[in-house]
Parts: sequence; C-alpha cells; structure tokens
Amino acid sequence: MASVAYSSSVIRNMNVLHRQSWRQIMPVLSTCNSVPVSHHVRCQSSGQHRNIYTSDSNKASVAFRSDLKNCKRVVVKLGSAVITRDDECGVALGRLASIVEQVSNLQLSGRQMLLVTSGAVAFGKQRLRHEVRMSQSMRETLTPVQGHFPLESRACAAAGQSGLMSLYEAMFSQYGLTTAQVLVTKPDFYHDYSRTNLRSTINELLRMNIVPILNANDVVSPPPEPDKDLHGQVISIKDNDSLAARLAVEMNADLLLLLSDVDGIFSAPPGHEGSRLLDTVYPGDTAGVVFGGKSRVGLGGMESKVKAANWALERGVGVIIANGMSQQPVISNVVNGKKVGTFFTEAKPAGLSSDQQAFRAREGGRKLQTLTADQRAEIINKLADLLLERRESILAANKMDLDSAKLEGNLSSAMLARLSLDRSKLQNLANGLKQIAGTSHENIGRVLKRTKIAEGLFLKQVTVPIGVLMVIFESRPDCLPQVAALAIGSGNGLLLKGGKEAMQTNKYLQSLVTEALELHGCADAVALVSSREEVSDLLKLNDLIDLIVPRGSKEMIQNIQEQSQGIPVLGHSEGICHVYLDIDADPDMALEIVRDSKCDYPAACNSMETLLIHKGLRRTPLFDNVLEMLALEQVKIHPGQRLSRSLKFGPSQAQSMSIEYGGLECGVEIVDDIKGAVNHINKYGSAHTDVIVTENEESANSFLNSVDSASVFHNCSTRFADGYRFGLGAEVGISTTRIHSRGPVGVEGLLTAKWILQGSGDCVQQYAEGGTRHYVHEKLPIIEDASSSEEEITSEQS
Repeated sequence: MASVAYSSSVIRNMNVLHRQSWRQIMPVLSTCNSVPVSHHVRCQSSGQHRNIYTSDSNKASVAFRSDLKNCKRVVVKLGSAVITRDDECGVALGRLASIVEQVSNLQLSGRQMLLVTSGAVAFGKQRLRHEVRMSQSMRETLTPVQGHFPLESRACAAAGQSGLMSLYEAMFSQYGLTTAQVLVTKPDFYHDYSRTNLRSTINELLRMNIVPILNANDVVSPPPEPDKDLHGQVISIKDNDSLAARLAVEMNADLLLLLSDVDGIFSAPPGHEGSRLLDTVYPGDTAGVVFGGKSRVGLGGMESKVKAANWALERGVGVIIANGMSQQPVISNVVNGKKVGTFFTEAKPAGLSSDQQAFRAREGGRKLQTLTADQRAEIINKLADLLLERRESILAANKMDLDSAKLEGNLSSAMLARLSLDRSKLQNLANGLKQIAGTSHENIGRVLKRTKIAEGLFLKQVTVPIGVLMVIFESRPDCLPQVAALAIGSGNGLLLKGGKEAMQTNKYLQSLVTEALELHGCADAVALVSSREEVSDLLKLNDLIDLIVPRGSKEMIQNIQEQSQGIPVLGHSEGICHVYLDIDADPDMALEIVRDSKCDYPAACNSMETLLIHKGLRRTPLFDNVLEMLALEQVKIHPGQRLSRSLKFGPSQAQSMSIEYGGLECGVEIVDDIKGAVNHINKYGSAHTDVIVTENEESANSFLNSVDSASVFHNCSTRFADGYRFGLGAEVGISTTRIHSRGPVGVEGLLTAKWILQGSGDCVQQYAEGGTRHYVHEKLPIIEDASSSEEEITSEQS
C-alpha cells in the first residue's frame, strides 16, 4: 500500500496551514457540486507544485445505529484474515460466498456497495506454490534443491489479482450483478486530475449498478512506510484500512465497514483479564486502548483500523469495525442497525447507555436490599401519593401521546385504549401501590424453611431478590409505576423499556419514580431505557439482566422469547380466555359473567375471547339472551364450526378458535359436555384464564382440576385474573409458563431463595463413618421473627 510522500519541508509548509479547518486542507473527492479551493504545496523531491483540492461539504456522520438503515453508499473493507484460508494459501471460499451474497442483496435493494478487498497475494501464493512444486519435481530428478523456493509477495500479487477478480465476477454473476476492478497506487491520490478520474469512474460504475472492487496495486507498490500523518489532516495510504477510509471520504460514503478477524475494539487485547468489547466509541475514547499485534496476514492491525476509523469519522463517514469471520450475516446485520461490532459515532448521548443503566440498577437494587422494610414501603407510598398529586401533569403528558398516536393512525382501538390514562386508572394505581407497600415487610429475608442439621449446625432458606429485571411493555404506561413498585418492594433493580407511542407519559412517570427513590438514595435502582437501541440488543445483556418480563402483543412476546440469549423470559404468548356455560348454569349469573368478561375492558389480556355453550342450552332462552346481550353491546360474533353448521343464516364461521381479538369480538362454539369444554380449552386456549358457570359442584370441581391454565375460575368473570384484584397490589405481568411463577405475578414472582448455614466449626470429616458428630436433619418450625437466633429456636423447642 502507498502513502503520500511528503518531505520535512512540505510538513513545515503544511503546518502553516494547520490552523485552518481540515476541510480547507484535506484533499477530498466529493459528489457535491461545490467550488474547489486550491492549495499549492511544493514537493521537495520534484521541486514542482502539487494542487490539493478540498470540498466544503458539511456532511455529518451517522449518529445512531438505528440510522444505519438509511445508509445509501457503503464501503466494505475485507481484511486479509477474513478472506484468506487459515493456511494463508488461497481464499476461504465459503466465507467469501456469504459476503458476496450479503453485498449483492444490499446492492439489489437499492444501496451502492463498494468493496475494498485484500487476498490477491494469498490467491497468487496458492497458484505459484503449485507451479513451484511442479518445477521442483522435475529438478529433483537431476539436482536436489535444498530448502523452500521463496515466493515474493509482488509476484504473488501479480499472479493472484486476475484470479481473485475472476472469482468475484463468477460469484456476483450468480445474483445478476457485474463487478469492475479498480487498482490504485499512492500517486493516484497525489494529483487532482487522477483523483477526479477515479471519482468519475467509480460514480459511473455505481450509476450503472456495477459493484466496484478496489485494491492497492501490490505489484508496483513500495514497501509500507512509517506513518506520516500531518497532525491528522492527511492519512497515509499504507494498508487497505487507510485506503478504505480515504476512499469512503472521497466518495462521500455514508458508512465504512471494516471487517477483521475480531469482534471489534476491546478495552484491552482480547483474552486479557478485564478486557471487554466496546460496543460504541466516541472521539477520544480509543486514546487509552492497548492494541495487540497485527493479524496473521496482511499489513494492518487493529491500531491501523482504529486510526482509519477515527480519521473517516472526523470527515463525516460513519464507521463500524466488526468480525467478518462470524457465522452470522454481519454485513446485513450492521446495515439493519443490529448491535454488531464497534460503532464509531460523534453523537455522544447525554444519558447513560443501557448496559451502564443495568449496572447501576444492580447496585441500586443491592442498596434497596439494605433498607428496612419500612423504608422500602415509604418509597412506594411516596410514589402512590405522587400519582395523585401530579395527576394533571400525568394526564397532560398522556394526552400528548394520544394525540400523536391518533395523528399517525397506526394504533388499533385496543392499543389506544391501553395507552389512555384517566383519573380512575390513576386512583386504582395509587391504591394498588399502597397494597404493595403494606406487604413490604413480608418480602426480603422471609424464612421459607428451617432445618437442624446437627447439634449446633442450623440451615435456613430465606427469600432474596432475583437481581435485575427488564420489563418490556407496549402502549400501557400504567405498567411503569406498577412494576417499579413491585421491584422496589422486592429489592430488585429494574430496567424499563416502553413503547415509543407512550414516550411522554413514560418519561414523566419515570421522573416520579426517581423522585420517590431519592428519599433513601436509591435513584439508580429503576431506570427507563430511552436509548435508540433495539430490543434485540438489550436481550444480549445476559451478564447484567437476570429476568425479562415482556408485556405486549403475542408477536412481541414470541420475538423476545426467541431472541433472548441466555436470559429467562417470564411471560404469556396471548390471552385466549374462555367462559363455559354448563347445562346447570344459573341464567342470570351466566348473562352477567359473560357481559363482564367480554365488555368490561375488551383490550385486556384477561378478557373473554371464546364463549363455550353446552349443547343442551342451544334451544333455550339462555342461549338467545346471551347472543342478544352481546349484540346490544356491539360484540361481533364468530361462530365455531359446530355452531356455524346449525345456523341457517348468520355470521361467517370463525377463521380459527385460537384468536385473541382484543376488542368487541369473540368466538362462540357448542360443546357436548364438561369433557368437551376441557378438551377445547386445552387445545385452543393459551393457558391464561378460563371460567365455568355452573351450580353443579361436582361439575365445577371436574373443570377446575382438568383445565390446564394458570387461572381457573368458578362462577366469576375472567377479569378477576389481575394482580390488584388478587390482592397482590399490582402485577409485573401474567405468566402462562410453568416454571417459577404462573398467573398474575406479584412480588412473590420476583423473589428467589438462598440457603444460610450457621455452624460452630463444623467439618464434613467429623460426620463421616466413625466420626465424632452425627446428622439429625430435624425440621424446625418457621417463626415470624426471622432475626431470632438458632439458640432461641433450640430453647423454644426444648
């Protein structure tokens, strides 16, 4: 690779100009129609003036990962280690094929892709080594040759360049794309006319939807020289990293993607103790980074990449350094805004990053654990009071969100209902938080089990917080204070990720949570993630987050369950709740339970979605009255297959009996008996909440024991499946999973346990056969005062 060769006198001349902005000094090829400014620099070696033209473009670099989706022109630099085989002789065809596929798909989607590639030397080495072996075999019959025949890198480049391009051409042709080879040397960047020609050529290729593939002409390039950057104003072209950076700036690219054999920039060489991947870096962040050696092949190392990245970033090009050897589609993931590699940006956020928030939430949660139960209750009561004191401000923020949602028109009526707050909801929220505060003394440190292991050796199991929770919710801002109170009451740290549709309401409610936490210096324990990071990126924080609770649509919850990388997910897929009217149902009771289950709050997950009716009620007034009531309530009926066949005319058959309508709609089906109802629910339901209406106790017990759901009710509405109505104060969500917690999840679901063993110098060897001590394993009663000593318990037992 080549660099612009300036002598010491040129450096002195350029230092005179250093006080000016970089845009007046740096030679840039830009597609903007600006008038170039000429600077005359005398080259000592030739005595001639060299004109360096600059662009006055004020293009800003990509600020956030989410903006990468909008990048139009992308330069991808393929490092030698990425496309070279492990034996450094030949190209890694599988890896290269994946890269070509990703680049082709992006090109065909309307982007302009440019490749800066290495690999010519490796490709040529493979070809020349074969020739050398053939030649040596002939000579060996006459005169043996000692040692290996040397392979000069320029000769390898000459032999490999055409073959590498032929390989690219064949691969890209599979996607209907044409490639063009562009070889450059450092003198090509010396003169304005050569740079203009280069820019014109590449622009024309891009206009014709051709993928330009660039490389330094290693056949004639001199050996790499020491870095001669002029105070950061000019970058020396000595490897493909600097070439790619120079090309990206001069072609006015939106993104430069440097692919290497490591995941990105680490705080120390990868593998060293304490080394961690830097997800995002800002100008100046890399100053203290310790770099390891260069890659096994190629001229550049990570230090070279970081210099090239910083240089390009200063000139308006977004940069990412990522692992090109990953099994994942790294190029596609980067352009789609996924958290891959290290992202260089000048837009340093005002707040904390999500991982910093998670770390502080853990510390804040530990501080909550050190508070007394009364202090935690005081925080929650303060939050409840603030909800009522600041209700006008809360409703004003909520109105802003509602107005924006209605203006955009992309939320269903059910989602709008969940988004909306009113005085009644705020009063119920405050009441629920008071309930949680009243039970705070029962949470942390509650003794679950006591055992006397031996004389003087006592074991107990006590409740402790899970750690750090992350609750992801859509539309429902009332979820925020509920979950915050549950986390505070259980001593857990909490990250909250709300939907953008409730941004203003969530922001204001979070300010109230922080204000309440400040009573006892625990403000960091609960944080609202307001960064632009995708949910999928947050799910990678498995070393900082202990439990994820999603609250939202079926699709959102399923996506989180699929994408979570090692973090347990507590949630339900959907709320397909059933009400079954048995042959022995009280008609008036049945009518009111169906009405309440469906019409009280149709958008709720505990709303009835399917009504099952015993076949014996088909020709009775109850059947007609129920359907008439639903019609008066403007509920749209979707009959099941069996009911549809019995109707001479009426609504069309339901598409499925496994639909969560979330509005004034429901399915209705006929079943033979309790067994038929149970089979239908277990087949089509979501294990959320199901109800039987009957006066027959035997039938009721059979239903309650047979339905495999988190909540099963007798003669009451499905709407009772709620943390507040259960007396839990509030709920973090409703779980239909079978591990850890089911149904409405209150404080109990946010606790786990630990074992505490207290002895007096006990050693296992003392309890071995023939030892001096013996196990007792005596169960002890659980007393309310968890602070009582084991000696007191022993005396009580005596």
